[in-house]
Amino acid sequence: MSDEGLEGRRPIKRALVSVYDKTSLVELGQGLAAAGVEIVSTGTTAAVLAEAGIAVTKVEDITGFPECFEGRVKTLHPKVHAGLLADLRKPSHARELAELEIEPFDLLVSNLYPFRETVARGGVPDAVIEQIDIGGPSMVRGAAKNHPSVAVVVSPARYGDILDAVNLGGFTLDQRKALAVDAFVHTASYDIAVASWLGNVYSPTDDGSGFPEWLGASWHRAEVLRYGENPHQRAALYRAEHGPLGLAQARVLHGKAMSYNNYVDTDAARRAAYDFTEPCVAIIKHANPCGIALGVDIAEAHRKAHACDPVSAYGGVIATNRPVTLALAEQISEVFTEVVCAPGFEPAALDLLTQKKNLRLLECAGAHPGRTVETRGISGGLLVQTVDDIESDGDDSANWTLQAGAAADLATLADLDFAWRASRSAKSNAILLAVDRATVGVGMGQVNRVDAARLAVWRAGDRSVGAVAASDAFFPFADGLQLLIDAGVRAVVEPGGSIHDDEVIEAAQAAGITLYFTGTRHFFH
Repeated sequence: MSDEGLEGRRPIKRALVSVYDKTSLVELGQGLAAAGVEIVSTGTTAAVLAEAGIAVTKVEDITGFPECFEGRVKTLHPKVHAGLLADLRKPSHARELAELEIEPFDLLVSNLYPFRETVARGGVPDAVIEQIDIGGPSMVRGAAKNHPSVAVVVSPARYGDILDAVNLGGFTLDQRKALAVDAFVHTASYDIAVASWLGNVYSPTDDGSGFPEWLGASWHRAEVLRYGENPHQRAALYRAEHGPLGLAQARVLHGKAMSYNNYVDTDAARRAAYDFTEPCVAIIKHANPCGIALGVDIAEAHRKAHACDPVSAYGGVIATNRPVTLALAEQISEVFTEVVCAPGFEPAALDLLTQKKNLRLLECAGAHPGRTVETRGISGGLLVQTVDDIESDGDDSANWTLQAGAAADLATLADLDFAWRASRSAKSNAILLAVDRATVGVGMGQVNRVDAARLAVWRAGDRSVGAVAASDAFFPFADGLQLLIDAGVRAVVEPGGSIHDDEVIEAAQAAGITLYFTGTRHFFH
């Protein structure tokens, strides 16, 4: 019969402890032993406890069956699982345990083999497969299913809670329910990692697409945000439990809590800044660039980026691909800015910027390291595509084809290369004008390329004279290019590929400007 006490507490008299991660294991064992809890354990877990002088019963002493097959079989035995799965609320289960001479467990402490870590280290398939835990997930799931009778803990971070519960007469029913949820999340995330790896390695539906038949992922809620894109929308930040780190794992050094829109804009800013290897600053508003620029140092890059559109930069988000220096911090402090995201901050820069009460300062390493695919939710499903990086053949100016005018000199080619890379960060349709490797006018998010060109020229004003331009996709007709020519643009780079390319080339030849085709498009929706 159940011996539940107040609040559904079940005293912890007998615990099964089987962990790969030995963090705080000895301290846990000492606490359980001091409280008179019988400890049953396996393999190296039992050895660590015994070496610390803690009384422990080995699983094989209970099952009468030795560990075998290099530890593949340890706990897969009725005397283990019956002790975890017997529902002690039911007298019939208690009678069966007695008839079978099996003692129940009140607590399971278990964590699983380091599967993800082995994959991350580049383990060969056989080594990775050995880290697919079988007994651990079986025990964890069994104990979690039977949470009315058994508490299950899967993280060393909860060992203090165990010792508190032991001294209070056990976990309450509500606590055991919460622990069961943690346990099923733990095994679900583990199974997703295993299934994803096996699908990628074995490709059982190898149809040449490069995309698996099944996709799985796991995220953990990190923060509930004040609201979403608009105040009437609710929002939260979730952190991936798989794949490379990114903005979601950034360290917030100072300022107000990040908003939904802050995260969207900061991700766009980092995407822009890390398209370049030289010192770069991107200033973003509503996921579009107010200015992007390169400089001999990060402070110069910011001055040039800010000069593109100072009005729009007010209240914007700044991302850099270099640590923030004091010189840059002094410039930023003069302008209202929502977020500064950088791989680091010099101490003097941090001291200055933290004087701005509401300015959010984020420390975050390079943008999307190792990420190869990206997803976007649609009603009823998910779109998946490979990441639009800036490393295709068409992104190398050495592979561009000259269609009109004289070949660009080195300085002009450098500006064209900058404009081409920067145009990837503007929402389509996009036209970007640049001078001295800095934006001077950006036309973005327009429904036709003529309006995008008109907007870029208007924003640049007199700076369009002598500038270079990039178009993220081809000019369908010559009218968009003609607007740039009339504004004084002297060189243009675009993908080409329109059925009216001849008309576009003729316009460039008639104006005597340089025109390159890349053969690569960079739509951004």
